[in-house]
Amino acid sequence: MGFFIVDLHRQIEQLYKKQYAGATATDTFTVYRGQGLSVGDFEQLLKIKGGLISFNNFLSTSNNRNISLDFAQRATINPDQVGVLFIMKINPALSTAPFASIAGISNFQGEDKVLISMHSVFRIQDIKQMDGNDRLFEVNLTLTADNDPELSSLTDYIRQESFPDSEGRYRLGMVLWKMGQFDKAENIYQVLLDKTTDDNDQTTLHGQLGSIKKDQEKYHEALTLHEKSLDTCQKTLPPNHPSLATSYICLGLVHSKMCNYPKALSYYEKALKIKQQSLPPNHLSLASSYYDIGLVYRKMSNYSKARTFYERAIQIGEQSLPSNHPDLQKWRNNFEDVKNR
Repeated sequence: MGFFIVDLHRQIEQLYKKQYAGATATDTFTVYRGQGLSVGDFEQLLKIKGGLISFNNFLSTSNNRNISLDFAQRATINPDQVGVLFIMKINPALSTAPFASIAGISNFQGEDKVLISMHSVFRIQDIKQMDGNDRLFEVNLTLTADNDPELSSLTDYIRQESFPDSEGRYRLGMVLWKMGQFDKAENIYQVLLDKTTDDNDQTTLHGQLGSIKKDQEKYHEALTLHEKSLDTCQKTLPPNHPSLATSYICLGLVHSKMCNYPKALSYYEKALKIKQQSLPPNHLSLASSYYDIGLVYRKMSNYSKARTFYERAIQIGEQSLPSNHPDLQKWRNNFEDVKNR
């Protein structure tokens, strides 16, 4: 599947270069896409109006508004969905993602279809109810420009969090893991683990395998692997090394999933102590630890403690993240949930 995705992306890039070479702002055009969103997803969309949205799939769009609207209207038949007509304005001279007209090769004749590559980022300009129907909306989007300052800030942050120095097989394993291809990712990491005698590599690979088992809800196996990772760290690293903090966090997360909240809290606090010794007080990694601890206190029904740690996370996030960053929004939503408890 991964090779198919890469090949499709490259074909779109090639068509984009042929079709839009030398394009200017006067070549700006509008396409449409009608679909259903779950009620929860639509509520999240409303919260980030004016901000950025990224689609994690290839987008098939049409120049025919009525055909797209029909798809949105059909979605309202499902009581658990909201029909959405996306109206997408695209300036080919400024776009950050490749797209291409596939009118000549599409099975759907009579309409010009534009295929937009996955992970395209749009700004949400407006959200409006249609025809007085509270389950049918139009959402106006603009494909972001390369010089969008908010997109640049967000991209820099994500790049720092995405293991930029990882080697090819590690990166492939991560991609497969994020795609939910757990068995394939596990096979890659296991091969790498069997071949290495390096303590640092073993620590990382045991941790990655443990995280895969956690995502598969195989929590006892995950604990075993993360404990192996921690054991190697403790034997080879000083007691305040950042890798120890990572192992503590992973163990805390698994214990939290297993509802072993005192254990989870203990590991999270150990990780926080290391970070406080080695990082500036406004570092985003500290914000993540404050949020993790707040989440455990919330699950233990200690709402006053939860509020305290959520507030610390938000204070750091507001200094370092775009205002519509999903982590910051999540922290704020959780704080509001415990605010008056």
